[in-house]
Amino acid sequence: MYFPNAYFITGTAYAGKSTMIELLARTHDGILCEENYHNAYLCDLDKAEFPGLTYTRDLLDWHDFVRRTPDEYEAWIHRTSKECEILELEILAERCRDGRPVFVDTNISLETLRAIADPSHVLIMLADPDVSVNRFFNRPDREKQFLYRLMMEEPDPQASLENFRQCLARINSRKNYEMYLNSGFQVLLRDDSRSIEDTLHIVERLFGLT
Repeated sequence: MYFPNAYFITGTAYAGKSTMIELLARTHDGILCEENYHNAYLCDLDKAEFPGLTYTRDLLDWHDFVRRTPDEYEAWIHRTSKECEILELEILAERCRDGRPVFVDTNISLETLRAIADPSHVLIMLADPDVSVNRFFNRPDREKQFLYRLMMEEPDPQASLENFRQCLARINSRKNYEMYLNSGFQVLLRDDSRSIEDTLHIVERLFGLT
């Protein structure tokens, strides 16, 4: 399985991945596979086969989502990422057929990306781990604000928020940051002095789309 017309962006939270994927698809008349695009298939998944992905589908009380310990959250993220990869590869096999560029905000592992993509079509976008954790709820997107409201409804909102930040810190750890940084793929670090347009031009150049 190989996807020569797909362009993948992965990395850490708050690095600008979603913004770049959307702009690339719009600018280059491409197919957009935005963050969690596999969720369109969620309702048909078998719970026994995809326990990580169906956890949120079948959740009765979303407060339980934010009450998990960092260990529980980290284990769920790792399990769900593997399940996401299975779905992503199936979806990409279909979306790449017509030859148009496909821009993917991906959960696919670095090991798999090395096998399925041209290295010049993979970009790692990184934000400093502290930024990834502390600014996580600064963005207005619906899912993150929903989680924030859940924590504010807890008996001790600040303790709930701190617990969830510890969960995020596990996923956006310095170890994971260094793994991405030294992966051998192209890397773009977050720079708040750079405009969105400037970042887009850099990404286009790295992808050979200029």
